[in-house]
Amino acid sequence: MRLSSWVAFVGVLLWLPSVAYAQGGFEALSVTTNANGAQTYSLTLQVLVLMTALTLLPSLVLAMTSFTRIIIVLSLLRQALGTSTTPSSQVLVALALFMTAFIMAPVMDTIYRDAVTPYMDGKEDITQALERAQAPLREFMLAQTRETDLRLFADLAHRQKINTPAETPFTLLVPAFVTSELKTGFQIGFLIFIPFLVIDLVVASLLMSMGMMMLSPLVISLPFKIMLFVLVDGWALVIGSLATSFYA
Repeated sequence: MRLSSWVAFVGVLLWLPSVAYAQGGFEALSVTTNANGAQTYSLTLQVLVLMTALTLLPSLVLAMTSFTRIIIVLSLLRQALGTSTTPSSQVLVALALFMTAFIMAPVMDTIYRDAVTPYMDGKEDITQALERAQAPLREFMLAQTRETDLRLFADLAHRQKINTPAETPFTLLVPAFVTSELKTGFQIGFLIFIPFLVIDLVVASLLMSMGMMMLSPLVISLPFKIMLFVLVDGWALVIGSLATSFYA
């Protein structure tokens, strides 16, 4: 049910701009009749702007969710294991997307219930629906954003006074949120690297003491790192820790 709400929300995001323009009475396709009776068809500038905005929408949606932190941690985990191509990038992205849908499900359910449903029922116009949709998403992003990062972008924008969290504009909140997610992702990745680095150091020291300097330590340490990761149920630990880090 939550996954269906997420899909419905993304679909509505893709559909709402066209509805907004339609309500404003703008024509997507203009037809011009020439003097000889022939007709010329041309797209308006608004349609080109709308199509460009829709191409950027997936990036904006991913930037305002938990996807950034998850994909960074999973990528660093793969490097720590020493398996450069396993799991593949497609598998990591797919796992990150489904984890994002799982983590963002409460936020998407709230948006679907408070904003999308009233709009589809005709109880609210698009402006009211968008305002209601911003509240839970802003609350989620503020909870994960460091105050120092938010102050940094506020200073860069010469926006010194923000009275309440609800007044934080998305132009400041989104880059501050992404910066905080990058920091958090690298911090978690550093903690993941430590046990695997210890194994690499131990194996390298043993090979050095045995005079086997021509043998790569990675060849010997890789099976031990995989065995350690499997024995401690590493995937469950990493995924569970990532999920709980957003609602700790």
